[in-house]
Amino acid sequence: MERLFGEHIQVMDKVLDLHLQRQNVVMSNIANVTTRNYRPHRLVFEEDLQSALNLDARGKMARTDDSHLPSEFDIEGFQGRGLTEYKPRVVHGEDVVDLDKEMTAMAKNTLMYNAITDIMGKQFSGLQSTVQEMSR
Repeated sequence: MERLFGEHIQVMDKVLDLHLQRQNVVMSNIANVTTRNYRPHRLVFEEDLQSALNLDARGKMARTDDSHLPSEFDIEGFQGRGLTEYKPRVVHGEDVVDLDKEMTAMAKNTLMYNAITDIMGKQFSGLQSTVQEMSR
């Protein structure tokens, strides 16, 4: 599969797994909303992911033409494979479970997960169209 899509398919696969883990953490928080002395947990991975991909919070773009503004992103330094061994951090909260915060976190996480699956789906449908055209 890597030959068809490059290393970024592995990165998207790992990010989908991380979003699934985050959804499980949020659901655990919601399930314990009435549990005394329960502290909510958070799964954080975005900063570590950006660091592993040599990106910062602003995001960086590849420079494809000399007339483009300079960019700090170096495509040669892209290391998507290293993320397969990445273990996310679960951060223990300092307050009680806030149902509004948890529902917001779940909605945001669901949107991000769906966006990634849409992107992956379009890549596969593009491949399917190519195969169908070549078989004619």
